[in-house]
Amino acid sequence: MSTVQRLERMKDRNGGPWGLAAMAQFGCFLPLLALILFATSGCSTRQDHKTIISNSASAKPSEFFQTHADRMATIGMRNNLNSLYRLMDKLYLRNPREWRKTGLPDAEAAKAAVHRAIESDQPLPQLGGRKDIAALSYALSAEYQGDRVGAFIYSLASMLITAHGGRTEYYMSDTINPEFVHNAARNIEIAGWMLAQRTDAEGKPWLLSNEISADGRNLSYAVEFGKIVARLDLLTDVLDERYRRLGVNYAQSLLFMNLLPVQ
Repeated sequence: MSTVQRLERMKDRNGGPWGLAAMAQFGCFLPLLALILFATSGCSTRQDHKTIISNSASAKPSEFFQTHADRMATIGMRNNLNSLYRLMDKLYLRNPREWRKTGLPDAEAAKAAVHRAIESDQPLPQLGGRKDIAALSYALSAEYQGDRVGAFIYSLASMLITAHGGRTEYYMSDTINPEFVHNAARNIEIAGWMLAQRTDAEGKPWLLSNEISADGRNLSYAVEFGKIVARLDLLTDVLDERYRRLGVNYAQSLLFMNLLPVQ
């Protein structure tokens, strides 16, 4: 007897398709459905601080609900935030006057404040509520008088997270727009140029970073920016391919006359 025939018999016997017999027949699926709903509702939207600064993470049960692309996006975000934190370390070393503007006791306290703002999605007070690209433009402008290092790093991190849908961990139910990720990569390139070119009225850089002089060469800032751009461009290609394959698979089913499953 087919499933349809069984359902029709239960409908006749119980006065509807969801009578007592039907509930008993299909009730075995309810625990599994409840487990899946519980697991997905418990999936976090943001990676914790330890995961980001260690640039590694132990396996979690929630990874069961991640595709390869989701996992790649999560790891890419972790590594990109870690790169931004390394840039912040280097910028504070070369520009100690900036962390002193915060009124905090040392550079470590200033960095911790930026970490919290990024990871908890809280805007930096000195940016007046600005985030992502609006904060980036303001952080390297003549109007801004606060800690430029913290504001610069915060704005870049905020921009990356916004481009990825406001999350730092991704699951099957999430959608990441490849165009926004591509735009974020180009924004990182522009930010690297802004860091090197923006100067005050006397022609001095707002922030010291890369250096090519008689004393030596230091292009480590550009290298770190390049890593972020490369990760974003690779993720863009992966996301484009994932969505392209949906169309290709459908076209193949038509070409080879493969009937699509209905149950």
